[in-house]
Amino acid sequence: MPNAAQTLSAGILQFILMIAETQNRSKTPLDYDFTDTEALSRYVTETGRILPRRITGLTARQQRHITKTIKRARNMLLMK
Repeated sequence: MPNAAQTLSAGILQFILMIAETQNRSKTPLDYDFTDTEALSRYVTETGRILPRRITGLTARQQRHITKTIKRARNMLLMK
C-alpha cells in the first residue's frame, strides 16, 4: 500500500508530464490571441482582407475565432 509521500510524488510527476505535453504541442488557430499579429497576418491578404475558409482550410469554428481575433487586433490598431 503506497504511503502519502509516494502518492503525492506520483501526482506531482503526473502534473509535470501533463504540462510538458501542452508546452510541446503546436499552436492551433484557437490558441491565437489578438496580440499575435505575426501569426494572424497569415490569414490576411496584403490589402488587409481576411482570407475565406476555403483558402485557409480552417474549420468553421477556427475561422470564426480567427475573424474575431483579427477584428479585435484591428480595433486595437495592432493590424491593418
